Amino acid sequence: MVDNPPMKTRKTSALFVAGCMFCAMAVADDTLYPPINGQEDDKAPTLPGRPMGNKLFYLPTHDEPATPATWGYRYRQVELTSKDGTRLHGWWIDSKNKPASGTVVFSHGNAGSMGHHLGFVMWLAQAGYDVLIYDYRGYGRSHGSTTRKGIVEDARAALEYAGNQPAGRDPRIISYGHSLGGAKSVSAIAQGKTNNLRAVITDASFASYREMALIIGGRLAADLVSDELSPVHEVAKISPLPLLIIHGKKDPVVPFSQGLKLYRAAAKPKTMFRVDGGLHGDSLLRNQGEHRKKMLKWLEETLKD
Repeated sequence: MVDNPPMKTRKTSALFVAGCMFCAMAVADDTLYPPINGQEDDKAPTLPGRPMGNKLFYLPTHDEPATPATWGYRYRQVELTSKDGTRLHGWWIDSKNKPASGTVVFSHGNAGSMGHHLGFVMWLAQAGYDVLIYDYRGYGRSHGSTTRKGIVEDARAALEYAGNQPAGRDPRIISYGHSLGGAKSVSAIAQGKTNNLRAVITDASFASYREMALIIGGRLAADLVSDELSPVHEVAKISPLPLLIIHGKKDPVVPFSQGLKLYRAAAKPKTMFRVDGGLHGDSLLRNQGEHRKKMLKWLEETLKD
């Protein structure tokens, strides 16, 4: 079992909260945003501030605190091209086992470049999977500016890249996303079929952008954020792909209720791991990796069908 080097889970969670709290405070300046009109539902007119409010979900950095080589793994640089031509940077990490059992496409959370998130996937390379990890637009060495529609298109680009590899590799691919990464991946997959995609996994992901803004920043924050492309509205469309939702019951950033709402909105086949004591980034690590083992077993059963 791969041990995790120091990760910035607490720091990135704090940054997520800070962004949402800033969203709440910014609306108080009525020179920037119009008065709230009192409408609560998703059909309310879009406020001019919403594009900016949506951006407060993203906290990119351009550093590279680690690479797969830090862990002793072989990897290669990958350049992806999103639908609108935006160039994205990624790493293809080779499995420790040959042949690999498939390829995991990992979409990371909202704060920091992909080098901060390697702890979520290096154990999968040791367990026998190739891994494609990438930075979406505006993060790391990827080009462009971060937008909700753009990062959904970036997730599709990564999945399509992995699903169209030359002969000689196991063609089966798995989408795996943490937090924001899982949310945007669900919306990306719902847009249409992806070659060789066999399974979808989310870990600590939310159901609704507006509900997250409301939970963390209150009504004022929610009125700055749209619910466009929220996974709760998209997740049923990914059926019949098998879906695994993982969520810690003590998650202080994305409440367990958000994971449960996403699960309830999904169509079958679906599975949920409800992790006792799990926080925002450690559900698979708890109890000597109990849920890592369960996830690998779920993958084994899912991929053989």
